[in-house]
Amino acid sequence: MKEKIAIVHDWLVTDAGAEKVLRAMLDVFPDADVFSLVDFLNDEERAAVLSGKHAKTSFLQNLPFAKKHFRNYLLFFPFAIESLDVSAYDLVISSSWAVAKGVKTTKNQLHISYCHTPIRYAWDLFETYTAHLKQPKKFLVRQTLSFIRKWDKNTASRVDFFLANSRFVQQRIEKTYGRSSQVLYPPVDTKNFTLCEEKEDFYLTASRLVPYKKTKLIVEAFNEMPHKKLYVIGSGEEFQAIQAIAKENVTLLGYQDKKTLIHFMQKAKAFVYAAVEDFGIVPIEALSCGTPVIALNQGATKETIQDGISGIHFSHQTAQSIIEAVQKFETLHFDAKHISALAYFYRQERFYEELTQLIKTLKETSKP
Repeated sequence: MKEKIAIVHDWLVTDAGAEKVLRAMLDVFPDADVFSLVDFLNDEERAAVLSGKHAKTSFLQNLPFAKKHFRNYLLFFPFAIESLDVSAYDLVISSSWAVAKGVKTTKNQLHISYCHTPIRYAWDLFETYTAHLKQPKKFLVRQTLSFIRKWDKNTASRVDFFLANSRFVQQRIEKTYGRSSQVLYPPVDTKNFTLCEEKEDFYLTASRLVPYKKTKLIVEAFNEMPHKKLYVIGSGEEFQAIQAIAKENVTLLGYQDKKTLIHFMQKAKAFVYAAVEDFGIVPIEALSCGTPVIALNQGATKETIQDGISGIHFSHQTAQSIIEAVQKFETLHFDAKHISALAYFYRQERFYEELTQLIKTLKETSKP
């Protein structure tokens, strides 16, 4: 009898980094069924992420205003993920950065959790997410996050094996859950993000424009360097705030399609990134184009960007630290071919092969 496989993903509302990993999992296991708290992908995103499939969703899918505001139902996330019935499957793979790893399984099933990160806002960013709130909302949010954190830790035992998307996350899994894990780096589309040695005189940053990505900080740094041109690709809640402070040397392009993103990545003299990332696919896409990356020496970019070889590290999330890194960058020479070759390690085929072999090994070692 053919093995039945379920892939449990937190939520499906956009095509971002975690969804690229999900798509790669479906490339390896095309017959797998996908489960998710909600599935609000548009047709283009559905084709890219799920090859046209629809996920099996929780009761959150049909709650009032869920399409735009499902995150407001955070308190119900644990109950929703536990309501998903995966009992008919032999292998359960959770693609988890929030609650997917808490899906209920039985002793006869193998549950492998690909952990993008332990849930950020309940652990590392607990204070960040609640500091600006006013009472009584602050009290309610803190109580909700405390509940989520306790539930998150207690349900770690439902996972048979953890896979981490970086050494940085591997350490966080150990710290948060007291569990060991094996690193499996995410796949990067090195076939389309291809080498270009002819660079132009501008810098680039690209990400969702949300606070933790620190795009506003990068813009503030370039505001202090009026003779250096910066392009910003991305949309999000901070777009207007960033647009309001950006000086003439900074151009906000908003959301751009993949073809346009690749063009700018190929032509940029350097890609600038200031977030503490769990992995960070976008900086590796830049490397694949032969473009050096100026990145924070924290999180996964500490391990994926080689200082002085594939880019420059800066130590602090401050405008001054970014300015100093840009100035240092301009005194050095970088080999675009070598940078692109380093990014090849993260190619999609490597992910397919490693995931297949890891699951095969885990199945063998889990047999009684």
